Amino acid sequence: MPNPILTLTEENYLKAALQISINEQTDWVSTGRLANKLGVSPGTVTSMLQSLAKEKKIEDGTRPPMVTYRPRGGARLTDEGKRLALRMLRRHRLIELFLVQTLKLTWDRVHEEAENMEHAVSDYLIDRIDEFLGMPATDPHGDPIPTVDGNMRADRASAVSLALCNPGMHVRLVHVVNQTAEFLRYLSDSGMQLGTVGVVEENNRAAGVVTMVIDGKPISMSQTVAESLLVEETLDDG
Repeated sequence: MPNPILTLTEENYLKAALQISINEQTDWVSTGRLANKLGVSPGTVTSMLQSLAKEKKIEDGTRPPMVTYRPRGGARLTDEGKRLALRMLRRHRLIELFLVQTLKLTWDRVHEEAENMEHAVSDYLIDRIDEFLGMPATDPHGDPIPTVDGNMRADRASAVSLALCNPGMHVRLVHVVNQTAEFLRYLSDSGMQLGTVGVVEENNRAAGVVTMVIDGKPISMSQTVAESLLVEETLDDG
């Protein structure tokens, strides 16, 4: 259901700021990075951040600031802003996984559908989906799913970019960084999905080529593609 203190657009800004903060391991998010992620102008971002940084009168009282904003420095989520952003991230990732596991949508289709649904469903329904799916740790792309308390269930500390792996390493795909529909379809067509296990056959940094053998089939890719795939080392390729 709609949040009584945030508009849909404000929810999207907070979620985007949190995602950038997590991915780049920084508290402060630049206006340029937010503008790029949301597909709007830097000026539009600046206006929204200035609004989110102020107290706002709402029907039941006053809404606290959602971000701390500084000119040319970007914004940092306040505690309340982060709490609400984690709420949206939890909704989005659980809905994505639900659509994949129950309706069998492909992983390149679920992002847009989840974007449309995440603002409309109740917290009660999200909690029931979480229970139905068995309290999952990650979404279909390997992103960790927050608990209802805002804690991440998955720790990707041991995951590394495939582009950094040496020949002979047995690895399992655990996270896809580039989640555009086109890239995900490319991975599917190449026989790669979350959980895929293979052996790094070649990592020629001079040529910019990484080759991974999956089920006996060599798959070559550019360093750019390999950089978007996070893997964990495993004992074998089975």
